[in-house]
Amino acid sequence: MAMMTRKKAFGKSSGSSGSGRSSSPERPYPAPKTPPCVNGCPNGTEIRTILRTLADTERFGRTLEQSYELAWRLDAEKNPLVAVIGRVCPHPCETACNRKDHDAAVGINCLERFLGDWALEKGLALTRLTEEKSGKKIAVIGAGPAGLSCAYQLARRGHAVTVFEAFPEAGGMLRYGIPAYRLPRKVLKAEIDRIFALGIELRTTTRIGSDVSFADLQRDYDAVFVGLGAHSGKKLYVEGEDASNVITGAAFLHRVNAGEKLSIGKKVIVVGGGDSAIDAARMAKRLGADVRIMYRRTIAEMPAIEHEVREAEAEGIPIDFLATPVGIVREGDRATKIRCIKMELGEPDQSGRRRPVPIEGSDYELEIDTLIPAISQDTDYRGLETLRGDKKWLTADEFGRTSLDKVYAGGDVLDLRLVITAIAQGRKAAESIDASFRGEQPSAEAKLPIILTDNMRLHHYEKVERHERPSLPAAERWADPEVEIISGLSAEEALAEAKRCMSCGYCFDCEKCWMFCQDQAIGKPHNVGEFYVYKHNLCTGCQKCAKVCPCGFLDMR
Repeated sequence: MAMMTRKKAFGKSSGSSGSGRSSSPERPYPAPKTPPCVNGCPNGTEIRTILRTLADTERFGRTLEQSYELAWRLDAEKNPLVAVIGRVCPHPCETACNRKDHDAAVGINCLERFLGDWALEKGLALTRLTEEKSGKKIAVIGAGPAGLSCAYQLARRGHAVTVFEAFPEAGGMLRYGIPAYRLPRKVLKAEIDRIFALGIELRTTTRIGSDVSFADLQRDYDAVFVGLGAHSGKKLYVEGEDASNVITGAAFLHRVNAGEKLSIGKKVIVVGGGDSAIDAARMAKRLGADVRIMYRRTIAEMPAIEHEVREAEAEGIPIDFLATPVGIVREGDRATKIRCIKMELGEPDQSGRRRPVPIEGSDYELEIDTLIPAISQDTDYRGLETLRGDKKWLTADEFGRTSLDKVYAGGDVLDLRLVITAIAQGRKAAESIDASFRGEQPSAEAKLPIILTDNMRLHHYEKVERHERPSLPAAERWADPEVEIISGLSAEEALAEAKRCMSCGYCFDCEKCWMFCQDQAIGKPHNVGEFYVYKHNLCTGCQKCAKVCPCGFLDMR
């Protein structure tokens, strides 16, 4: 009966001969492809597999808890900070998600946070790839995301790792640069502690270049990974900037996050348009100041995470666009006013953004108690000047290898990018170091062709509203400056969101190819998760199976 239904669906095959044979030589072949979410993730996280692990729980006969653990471990293969990334990542994977062309992108970041929080609640431990000890020793400089990622991947491969951290606590910019209302300290600490539980040694308040020489590390260790963070804020380079109440965004966030009590007065201006500027302004608001942000371009060019900009505006922080400071008025050692000028956008610069140009005669002054320039950051190379030489950044190849023998690098020493990028660079460097110990060359990760919606059948998927994480109302945020602003999804919401994944480029057993084949040339798999069987000797090449495949999994060739 089922086969009759399938034959009725289309009637006779168009272009077929009397024998039912088509002249087309093409036949269907399973052809897995790379979904754009995975391609858009700097760490190549297996997002589709993780989401489908949750969505297909019932199909594979698992309990939800079994699926949660399996999905979390899949994520943790490349990223040991799942709950952290589920909070701080601007999720380029969602920007790339094919589902945005249908209704709205899948809430990948929400699901990552859910899995990370669930694993912490259950006390799950990270696992090793081997219990054997290699006898190799690696020094990791910096306990930020790049260093933590590198140390994790090396330790699970049986190598002895020592992490050297200049500050009292591990975490790098995650600990000293991101406010607790975005990244609760207990979450960060729990995920970091789990990494060091693999047997990694941590030496805090130890600065390489002064407490320990870099030459000693090169001599005493089989490899060195440099993962210094960008903890030094850049100056505006305007007259009067050395006033005592002018503090860079990086220094301001570091001091507050380290627990220092700062008196910044009432009138605070933050200069900049990046994440540090938004974080500094929101932190100053929590210290009781009337804050405004000054940015020399428009909101369209603003590099800060869009959601964080909206949150700052919801907290009553105004943003003055197309304006910049050009000088500082001082009384003694304190700045009392800033001289500003209005801007207009000219031709694009090297970044691709339109260059801001001062408007003649538009000068004005603003009174201030504290000025916080948060325009960019740099790495502190004191004692390590030979690493960088005369270059702005340290350089390394795609495998983290520098020009120095046995020295690898990743994170902010290479460029200011995303936390997940630093994690990826730490991982790749660790894999490269491990390969060198085995006398092998590191290899680039193979990528299949990317599947986009023009090769999918979006009408197969029901339109389903995206689940958003709720925010704490602005009026309730001031009682506790460290209260987390964004909540996570419930278990029910997380499962429903995972089911919105369209499994782009990979079979999810929808049966469409089998249902519409008139020639009985497609057989169902014997076991769940296996591919359908394509019997090319019975196939007439009508292409209907490929044309009805929703996810673009089948190729005709």
